Amino acid sequence: MGLAPNWLRGCATALVTPMHADGSMDRGALRRIVDHQVAGGVKILVPVGTTGESATSTAEEDIETIRTVIEQSNGRAKVIAGIGSNNTAVAIANGKRAADAGADALLAVAPYYNKPTQAGLLAHYRAIAASTDLPIVIYNVPGRTVTNISAETTLELAETVDNIVATKEASGNFGQIMQILAHRPGGFRVISGDDATTLPLVALGVDGVISVNSNQVPGMMNDMVEAALAGRWDEARTLHYRMLDLMEGNFVETSPGPVKAGLAMMGLCEEHVRLPLVPPSQATKDKMRRWLTDLGAL
Repeated sequence: MGLAPNWLRGCATALVTPMHADGSMDRGALRRIVDHQVAGGVKILVPVGTTGESATSTAEEDIETIRTVIEQSNGRAKVIAGIGSNNTAVAIANGKRAADAGADALLAVAPYYNKPTQAGLLAHYRAIAASTDLPIVIYNVPGRTVTNISAETTLELAETVDNIVATKEASGNFGQIMQILAHRPGGFRVISGDDATTLPLVALGVDGVISVNSNQVPGMMNDMVEAALAGRWDEARTLHYRMLDLMEGNFVETSPGPVKAGLAMMGLCEEHVRLPLVPPSQATKDKMRRWLTDLGAL
């Protein structure tokens, strides 16, 4: 059983990967987005996750993105690098490159498409953990991967693997998340993977969020999470309901289409996504402009 680092708490941002029209990474825009996060008080950045379109990027692109985020944050924020793959050997190789680049921790999503059993998930995560000294956050998002990491599997990893120190839970299954919270070993962190349910989950004991919403409104999202963690429930609830339309709107079409459209309106990047994703409809963009305006982001 390992202990999560003290900094692994609060609001982290699942960063978009800004792109030019030809699909190449827009390094200048990524640097602007990192600065926007730091200015908003976010102290943990998570490049090359689902929101970063990792499913359609190459290993070379991923490490360039991770290096750019580490360079631009320059010690102002910790960096949890996404390394997930449905090929365990690829995830291990991704982790080694991220460690060499200076990442502070690794985020490993459950293998998608090939539908491993719980025994397969245990073997997958143990193999990744054995290949690195960095802290590992497992990531359960069955809506994307098809495979659910059960509470029993999460707890077994938490109890038996020293450098598996947290889970990002985006299953939406409150019963499962409560089982993890109720039985986790001391020092193991549970992080929300869903903006709209973060506030009630913090009330149940969750330690923070890896947020999509904070791409656009880092200060407000960070303030909500910090207020909730401090037990300032009225303040947290007010911020939650102010942001609720945006939190839900960022997923009204497949993420990260809506969030990138919003960031484009804010002048932080262009709205390009990589096929098979496409930018959101004009109706969604019109709503996004209204939501961001109402929050003072435009």
